[in-house]
Amino acid sequence: MNKLIGIVAGMVVPGGDMYRSILALMFGFVISGQCLAQQSLLGTYKLVLTDRRLDGIPVAPVGKSHGYLVITPKVYINFFTDDDRKRGTSLEAKAALLDSLAAWAGPYRVEGNKITISVDTAWTEVWKGTEQARTFELKGKRLTIVTSPQPSATQPGKTFTSRAEYEKLD
Repeated sequence: MNKLIGIVAGMVVPGGDMYRSILALMFGFVISGQCLAQQSLLGTYKLVLTDRRLDGIPVAPVGKSHGYLVITPKVYINFFTDDDRKRGTSLEAKAALLDSLAAWAGPYRVEGNKITISVDTAWTEVWKGTEQARTFELKGKRLTIVTSPQPSATQPGKTFTSRAEYEKLD
């Protein structure tokens, strides 16, 4: 135990400098692991495919959405709309437009293949102040984000799931 304390504290131990260097290097790898995962996600992505479901039933035809995802070092911003949106000319039509879009942003953290967004602004007040967890997979320029089953923000009593694929823009 004293030898370990001596190594950590940097006391005189044969080869103590080497042990300190190794410990510093290992500590750096542990700390930088999350930073490397975050760095690889940074960028602007265009939505190329989406599969959103309420109680297992598709919400819109697969792939019929448009949108972007922007991940900066500090903020996650997501915005997308359905393909069949029409200009709202009546109050009802304007209100219906809210159900055909989603937008939210906030600071985030990455842990392994999980990203958790602390939503501080959103298209629906139901999400504001919540934490939204997603799993992700990054293969080359293709980022897939999956939402586990959760209560729907727009359809009370229903369960929402989502799988979205994005292509990183250069």
